[in-house]
Amino acid sequence: KQLLISIAAGIRIEDISRWLDKPQAAIVRAMPNTPALVEAGATALFANEYVSHQQHELAESILRACGLAIWLKEEKHMDAVTAVSGSGPAYFFLVMEAMENAAIELGLPQETARLLCLETAFGAAKMALESGESASTLRKQVTSPGGTTERAIHELEDGGLHGLFENALVAAALRARELANELGQDHA
Repeated sequence: KQLLISIAAGIRIEDISRWLDKPQAAIVRAMPNTPALVEAGATALFANEYVSHQQHELAESILRACGLAIWLKEEKHMDAVTAVSGSGPAYFFLVMEAMENAAIELGLPQETARLLCLETAFGAAKMALESGESASTLRKQVTSPGGTTERAIHELEDGGLHGLFENALVAAALRARELANELGQDHA
């Protein structure tokens, strides 16, 4: 029995089965992200009931070659995954872009600003992965009372950073759902 692994955003397994005219097709739906290109991706997977144990393992081994692979219990969570990790690299690139531009405005040469921002992002992610601590705990550890980091964090929080991210992720998840509904319509 053949296995189909779909990385098409917003296309549900039931729609793929219908389009293939194979109601019992073994299908795994996967949502990778672009860091998979450098073997540092995060991919969520969901399998329908027709996927065998062997096919389950095969799909996981293929996607683990690109980074982390996590199985979902319900396909409906793919919209949230799309918002968090599918689109997530763009959010971090935007933050790095903003930091780099601010560093240049503060007088740093462009290449120095770029390298400092890149290594800072990489180091922070590595610390978060290797320490096992929450992002909140790590942030508090680097934030000295009355210091420069605390001042910057207050500016970000006063500017509504948490709300902006919540709104952005909700908007992305809603768009993923809209796309699934649009693409899933039977246009026959």
